[in-house]
Amino acid sequence: MPQWLQWSLIIAGTIAILVLLGFIRRQMIILAENRRREKKAAAFHAKRRRDMIESIRVIAMAVEEDQIEYSEACLRLKGLLDHVAPELMERSPYRVFMKVYEQLRHMPTHQARQNTEARFVEKMDKERFEVEERYADEIRRAATAIRNHGF
Repeated sequence: MPQWLQWSLIIAGTIAILVLLGFIRRQMIILAENRRREKKAAAFHAKRRRDMIESIRVIAMAVEEDQIEYSEACLRLKGLLDHVAPELMERSPYRVFMKVYEQLRHMPTHQARQNTEARFVEKMDKERFEVEERYADEIRRAATAIRNHGF
């Protein structure tokens, strides 16, 4: 084999090695960036979950101390539990949050409530207070249980 061919093959091999090393380095940088993003996302989700659990406990404490309307507490707790532990909504005593939610979810809230005719709002409030009264004991028991639940 002529010497010029040997040198050409050595140079071509060296170039191929350098190109592959560059590709490997680029892939390692991309992989490290993906790991960093995944770690950041996991930390964000863990913090969000901790914040939701803290909110659940604060709302439950407010129920125990009669600082919040039971209907509002049930709607908020149901929404938070859907994200944190949806399986709890099927178990007693937490099932009451879903029961109250199902009976009140048709009622407008926030801006829609403000835009609703006053007579209709009064009728809805009467219905809401009846639901709260019917489930008051269950709601208090469930609030105490959820506050002490280990998530």
